[in-house]
Amino acid sequence: MPTILQALLNGPGSWGVTEEEKRLEYGVDRLELKGEELFRGITINAPAPVIFRWLLQLKVAPYSYDLLDNFGRQSPRQLTPGVEKLESGQTFMFIFDLVGFMMERSLILRLKPIFTLGGMVGDTAISYDIRDSEAGSCRLLVKIVVKYPWGPFGWPGRLILPPGDLVMMRKQLVNIKELAEEQAARESGSAA
Repeated sequence: MPTILQALLNGPGSWGVTEEEKRLEYGVDRLELKGEELFRGITINAPAPVIFRWLLQLKVAPYSYDLLDNFGRQSPRQLTPGVEKLESGQTFMFIFDLVGFMMERSLILRLKPIFTLGGMVGDTAISYDIRDSEAGSCRLLVKIVVKYPWGPFGWPGRLILPPGDLVMMRKQLVNIKELAEEQAARESGSAA
């Protein structure tokens, strides 16, 4: 798994994904939003339903650097009852709306307009897509599409968003990986 420094030096447009994975169809593609595309990915040794359930925890907390993006509160380390009930328009990570989903496979989120940083970021959508991989593991692939404002108004967002998101989302994906793998190990241990 590449370090943050390696990823930033290679360019913040992608981390943990192959060129082939970048060409796959993602849930966010259904929105037909055109803009800069950023990709993130991680292998998780857990079944898709367990990973998806932990993704739903993004309704409760961002699971990244809690001091920065969760008001200093620790993201829950246990599943929160009730978050598995999904409806379009629900809030995720405080700043995104749920705009689409496929149970146990995909979440599609769109940045609430109030959080575009005065228009510097522009329209932003993300999909978290779970793909089956080797036996007992899955790939959690993320595609982010950002439509920056035209001209100089979009320059600050173009400079800040890709590296900032890389640092924050890498931490988020590593946390989800650890929590999902712990849960999968507990569940397989109790089934034995």
